[in-house]
Amino acid sequence: MRTGAIHGRGLGRSSRVASLCTDKSAYFCSMKKVRIGLLGRILIAIALGIVAGLKAPEVLVRVFVTFNSFFGNFLGFVIPLIILGLVSAAIGRMGSGAKRLLLITVALAYGFTIFSGLISYGTSSSVFPSLIDPSAKTHITEGNEAINPFFVVDMPPLMGVMTALVLAFILGLGMSHIRGKALMEVATDFEEIIGKMISSVIIPLLPLYIFGIFLNMTYMGQVAGVMQVFLKIIGVIFVMHILLLLIQYSIAGAVVKRNPLTLLKQMLPAYATALGTQSSAATIPITLKQTRKNGVSEEVSGFAIPLCATIHLSGSTLKIVACAVALMMMQGLNYDFGLFFGFILMLGITMIAAPGVPGGAIMASIGILQSILGFSETDLGLMIALYITMDSFGTACNVTGDGAIALIVDKYYKRL
Repeated sequence: MRTGAIHGRGLGRSSRVASLCTDKSAYFCSMKKVRIGLLGRILIAIALGIVAGLKAPEVLVRVFVTFNSFFGNFLGFVIPLIILGLVSAAIGRMGSGAKRLLLITVALAYGFTIFSGLISYGTSSSVFPSLIDPSAKTHITEGNEAINPFFVVDMPPLMGVMTALVLAFILGLGMSHIRGKALMEVATDFEEIIGKMISSVIIPLLPLYIFGIFLNMTYMGQVAGVMQVFLKIIGVIFVMHILLLLIQYSIAGAVVKRNPLTLLKQMLPAYATALGTQSSAATIPITLKQTRKNGVSEEVSGFAIPLCATIHLSGSTLKIVACAVALMMMQGLNYDFGLFFGFILMLGITMIAAPGVPGGAIMASIGILQSILGFSETDLGLMIALYITMDSFGTACNVTGDGAIALIVDKYYKRL
């Protein structure tokens, strides 16, 4: 009886606490469920870095310079592993069912992605010079050049970026050709490990890394010019996203002989969903539903939409190219169309490896940002911050453009 009484009193207390939570403290209890997304954490990190950098003592700046040095070296070590782990498995799966419709879908997705990169480069190289004052260029220096870290941990990568990329292509194409299960299972497990590392280690630490970058930049008196340019760049990129969707649906509308604005309007629920989820994969059910409302057959939409969610990254490519051009202008670095054309071609391939996490596209492109454009660790940090600030808009552009590709593929399918 005594044990039962105690147990009963415990239950009564739990009930009272639960009642209190639901009745009097519902607001505070619900606050526990509120989670700040990656974008929110990045914005908070930028703001805190700027505020702290105004009055931070040198020792605090040096602590974060040390962390950034360690994290930057870690990124350098894992970049080839990210490329090898993600690209090889993605190509292995994609090529296993290569038939005419699949090839057409892949060609359209890659073509639209390259097209968006070229538009972005042309617009950025024409518009950004008027937004970035050449007489007051913001020369971004490495944080550890101004203030040295307490210590440095060298982490030499196992292989170079291009070596990893070529090896990933060889393994991916080989797996799709021989259709062997053993190596594909190894590649899939390795892909899962890399994806887990990105989502559980790299992404959670990015806000701290970006905080350190802006703390050091503010301490060195560089942040004002950077933030002014950031705001201008974001506005231009948003307008380019809208224009890109209008072009894509104008092409699709011409092929299917329907009003492109009507087709685009039908895809707005998918656009809105992607703004909230920041994930092409999570938006697939809505994208499928709206694509079928546009008249695309179930056979085509059933494979084209999930496939394009992986390989069609027009919005992401547009952002990365524009941000890269802006950062090179800010530092007065030389660039030309030939350099960026090669970069865009490689970007369309490497971003197939973009994992299903916020900011996945920029993480997959880090390798070629370093190897082709010569970006430093600080440049990469700024790229990540600028990209993730607009991540939802890029994802929304990607998934909405998937509907245009499905319309064109369906037109070809009906002719067979």
